[in-house]
Amino acid sequence: RARYWQSFAPRWFSAKSIEQRNRRRLKRVRFPPSWVAGGNCKVTHAGLSRSALLETHQITKVNLQAPDQTPIVAQFYPVNGAQKIVLIAPATAVPQGFYRRFALAMNARGYSALSLDYRGIGASKPTRLKGFEAGYRHWGEQDLSAAFNFAHGHGDVYLAGHSFAGHGVGMLPRAGELKAAWICGSGAGYSGYMPVLERIKVELLWNLLAPASALWKGYAPMSWFGIGEDIPLGIYQDWKRWCAMPKYFFSDPALENTEFIARFNRLTIPMAFVNASDDKWALPRSRDAFIEGYKSAKLSRVDIRAQDFGVREIGHMGYFRAPMAALWQQAADFFDQY
Repeated sequence: RARYWQSFAPRWFSAKSIEQRNRRRLKRVRFPPSWVAGGNCKVTHAGLSRSALLETHQITKVNLQAPDQTPIVAQFYPVNGAQKIVLIAPATAVPQGFYRRFALAMNARGYSALSLDYRGIGASKPTRLKGFEAGYRHWGEQDLSAAFNFAHGHGDVYLAGHSFAGHGVGMLPRAGELKAAWICGSGAGYSGYMPVLERIKVELLWNLLAPASALWKGYAPMSWFGIGEDIPLGIYQDWKRWCAMPKYFFSDPALENTEFIARFNRLTIPMAFVNASDDKWALPRSRDAFIEGYKSAKLSRVDIRAQDFGVREIGHMGYFRAPMAALWQQAADFFDQY
């Protein structure tokens, strides 16, 4: 069933879990010696072995608590003596393990790193999703706050994120204290910005398949359609509602002239938004429509193409896959400026 819907859904994931795929890929991945920071890793002539990647790096599970007392599970990648840390904010339905390589690349550039699973996702998922209350504002205002508070105790905080992260950074109450933000694949989510065939698939997903399955299950079983992990009903409802608007929640009449929108207007930090020309869910025009809401931020728009990185495609998920390692160095270069 999942393989069938792979042809109907955006090409985000295989039907198997992200964690299983990550484990398989870690058996094959080899990092160049230049990525190894501070002599903490065992290097061979072929690069970094899997055992070195997983064992000699100090990857620590951290149990955080959001301001509303919800438990949030994070992973901390420390670099001895570092006074700067990259907070990694995942996309919707993507567990933090997907960003492990990126975190290690930041370590190699002298940055500690912290990733998290939002409530309802990965290690922060309850035993039962049905009836579990969570919305996008919980992720941005509560869960990212817990991660930021921890990160802030370890130096200057930079945010690297994916998709939802471009929306969530403005929700973060202490976003003004970030040194800079670098975000891939974020946009308005509006199907009108997508290629025609993708638009048809997405409209079918939003208006028929996802509502019917959510009504039946009590949560959104996105794994059925090859779109990452299952997500809480409230997250799905926010996602569907705002993706129907040309400028996402900036077009929501219910939020007009609210403190929620004012927070985005006031944010003045440097922000780079990176979008691939083949990312059907977040094309550059979708990004441009959304980031108009960051009226005071120092915005950089970065358009990239797969051929420039020697890969066949980037899509919506490719930014944080191993073949795009050169892009991660650009992220560190951007952070180094601030």
